[in-house]
Amino acid sequence: MTSASLLSRVAFASLALSTCSCSLFKPSPPPQASRVMYDWEDDGGPEDMSVEIDLSSQVATYRRGERTVGWSYVSSGKEGHSTKPGNYKITEKMELKHSDRYGWIADAAGNVTNGDAKPTTPVPEGQFYHPAPMHYWMRITSYGVGLHAGEIPKPGEAASHGCIRLPRDFVPKLYEQVKVGTPVKVIRGNTPKPTLTPAA
Repeated sequence: MTSASLLSRVAFASLALSTCSCSLFKPSPPPQASRVMYDWEDDGGPEDMSVEIDLSSQVATYRRGERTVGWSYVSSGKEGHSTKPGNYKITEKMELKHSDRYGWIADAAGNVTNGDAKPTTPVPEGQFYHPAPMHYWMRITSYGVGLHAGEIPKPGEAASHGCIRLPRDFVPKLYEQVKVGTPVKVIRGNTPKPTLTPAA
């Protein structure tokens, strides 16, 4: 294997890990060091968790019982793929799920030729379709919408294909505490970043 081919494969693997099912395939933007993306002070108490997602502010609030124990930015469906308000529940949890709707096409050398492909997109000869990975998947609808790790390119703005992306370094914390049946309320209000409520 040539050095150029090896570098190409390494670059492709890096891109594959950074993509998600609800975005165009492109390199992750540099981290915004000055932007706080979430706050989490859960004490793991006995009360049940609940999630509320505000589509207007693109902010999620996390509660344990009546106490607010966290918040984060989210990125929900952009125009044409909007996430619908409603009362949902988590119906499936998987640490890694591959999308059956979105992915990318790459050639044999690992070069991406179509970063926003679907399973029905024609694949040129000698190229391959790759379904997009969704880490820490938490399904809330029967038609494929869920919460999962993903890019939030502009906090406060919708950018996905309908799923609700959560900050990558935060989502494992939430995933560990929610369960199948955890309520997820999606509203269109204007929720500011909430103040967390300490345990009594």
